[in-house]
Amino acid sequence: MPDSQPSAPHHVPIAGVLGWPIAHSRSPRLHGHWLQRYGIDGHYIPIPVMPEHLAEVLRAMPRMGFVGANVTIPHKESVLALADVVTDRAALIGAANTLIFRSDGKIHADNTDGYGFIANIRQHVPGWIPDLGPAAVIGAGGAARAVVASLLESGVTELRIANRTRIRAEQIKAEFGAKVVVYDWAQAGNMLEGAITVVNATSMGMQGKPPLRIPLDALAPGTLVTDLVYTPLMTPFLEEAQARGCEIVDGLGMLLHQAAPGFERWFGHRPEVDDELRRAVLG
Repeated sequence: MPDSQPSAPHHVPIAGVLGWPIAHSRSPRLHGHWLQRYGIDGHYIPIPVMPEHLAEVLRAMPRMGFVGANVTIPHKESVLALADVVTDRAALIGAANTLIFRSDGKIHADNTDGYGFIANIRQHVPGWIPDLGPAAVIGAGGAARAVVASLLESGVTELRIANRTRIRAEQIKAEFGAKVVVYDWAQAGNMLEGAITVVNATSMGMQGKPPLRIPLDALAPGTLVTDLVYTPLMTPFLEEAQARGCEIVDGLGMLLHQAAPGFERWFGHRPEVDDELRRAVLG
């Protein structure tokens, strides 16, 4: 009898999230829920990585059976220099949150934060029409850049932005062009006048962070107001906007939706973002 060839070992896909620190991340709970729900044989784990070890860890991961990873603070900018292929949107935003380890060993870096931001709004306010009036973005950090890119791509014709350090808002204008209008931090309340979409893209209002102190008197009823902070889910900013008759969208959905494209690439199944998932992640 001829020798039978040993069959190739079954490869269980592994993904994870890289950050420092990482214990607070809800991504393992999020992806773990989907893996269990769809009966997929795979794993998703938190990976604490100090900045000085990032390059070494990334190079080893494909050899350890990893199919990809999410990236969070403080690595979202530094992974761009370590990736072999960077998508246009990740390059424009200047940060990546989703890595795919290709079968040829190359690292592919993408940014799905803007996709998650828009998908969250569309799920909760299906009638939102982005080009009906100006959008106002508070903050000019990495998350704000993803929001700005996605709002402009959605057809927003004027995007107002204010940041405590004005130079960061000016940098966004320099890169994203004439539709961006920079306001002084002291005038941030004024930029809400006539805005139909308002976004808090700072960490202000998050548990353990200083409150967001911007006067909201100029908010018109019916304005779409969203906060990227989701701890607490109902921030004081959203509470006040709701009291003024605005349509509010909390920040948890952005986290859930930004995770879906990576999950699909790594585990081969397009996952659902629904109330069951929200409950699992809030736990």
